[in-house]
Amino acid sequence: MILLFGLLGTLVGSFLSVCIYRLPRAASVAWPFSQCPACGYRLSWFEKIPILSWGLLGGRCRSCFTPISVMYPAVEIVTGVAFAMSAFAFGDVALFSVRLVFSCALIVLFVIDLKHRVLPNSVTLPGIAFGFGASLFLVPGWLSSLLGITLGAGILLMLNALYTRLRGHQGLGMGDVKMLAMIGAFLGWPLMLLTLLLASLTGSIVGLGLIIGGRRTRTATLPFGTFLAVAALAVSIAGDAMLAWYLSFYR
Repeated sequence: MILLFGLLGTLVGSFLSVCIYRLPRAASVAWPFSQCPACGYRLSWFEKIPILSWGLLGGRCRSCFTPISVMYPAVEIVTGVAFAMSAFAFGDVALFSVRLVFSCALIVLFVIDLKHRVLPNSVTLPGIAFGFGASLFLVPGWLSSLLGITLGAGILLMLNALYTRLRGHQGLGMGDVKMLAMIGAFLGWPLMLLTLLLASLTGSIVGLGLIIGGRRTRTATLPFGTFLAVAALAVSIAGDAMLAWYLSFYR
């Protein structure tokens, strides 16, 4: 079962790559069918086999030989792994389905924020609505979900206002605010706070490493949505165990 869902995840990952390419360009994810962005060549079915086709084509378009980004097989592999891990972690079919939708949204937001420094409303806002709607019937429950939305947005708005007052420019965008609200809608307020803690910690470590390595200045900003996505994906699968381990130090 885990293997089957892992394979299904690679197929879904192929569609997520389409979303990642087209959403920042305000293009339809349904039409036209998959084609080379350089020459417009429409891909045949055997050129859309996840992971395998990219390798067999040598990472290039079969028509114009333009290089195809390694992002495509990478997204397919990551989505496959996320599906397989979710199949292992969740026994409840309904919760499993909801968390798969959540994982897909996080993967799309991760890559788009990393490449374009934007977090599309077309993903975050429906994600908030879907996560809260699912909480009416499943964990974390509607109250925890509502608090997760409110606190997630409120904390980042407050931090951004404080940063703006101290530094004279914004440190976070509204996309980050909406994304954390979406995370709170799916996971509830305790796991939302854990996600924020992990994302802030990893972002600080990476930022400090880049500064020390001379690859980033102190005034440059990092795409915080990418760290939120990684942290939320980990917390979605293993958050309860992580939270229990953390709270055990205070008992």
